[in-house]
This record gives sequence, structure tokens and C-alpha cells, in this order.
Amino acid sequence: MQNEAGENVDLYVPRKCSWTNRLVRAKDHSSVQINVANVDPVTGIATGDATPYCLAGYIRFKSEGDLAFTALVQKNDAAMLAGSEE
Repeated sequence: MQNEAGENVDLYVPRKCSWTNRLVRAKDHSSVQINVANVDPVTGIATGDATPYCLAGYIRFKSEGDLAFTALVQKNDAAMLAGSEE
């Protein structure tokens, strides 16, 4: 919920799995959130920003965590490279 100034005033904002868009419950102790550093494509130096990826325990339990994480990073990398060429 947001107030009139546009700030979040909720006590708990649930996370969503980046691969399945499922809500990650507070009691899902097998879920992970991984921050991947953004890299400048020209210099190859980290910019200081990071892109968070959240994987639910359901995906990790099915042994698809590596597949999902790799696909998400490659998809984001291709989008960032396409955006920098314009």
C-alpha cells in the first residue's frame, strides 16, 4: 500500500521468484536472493549497481536453480547489451 506521497508503507512486501513469478513466502527457508553486479560493457568494470534475482525453494527443490539462474542472467545481459548499442 502507498500513501499520498507515493511511499511504500507496508510492513512486509513479499518477494516474487524471478523465474516462475510465484510469491516467496516468509517461511520458505530454501529460497535465495542473489545480487549480480552490473558491468560496463566497454571497460569491463563493475558500475556499483546490482541486479537482484530471487529463486523460490520450489525451483531449487526440483534441481532447476542453475538452469533458471543462468537463463535469467543471460536474458538480462542480452537486454543490457541491446540497450547500450542504441
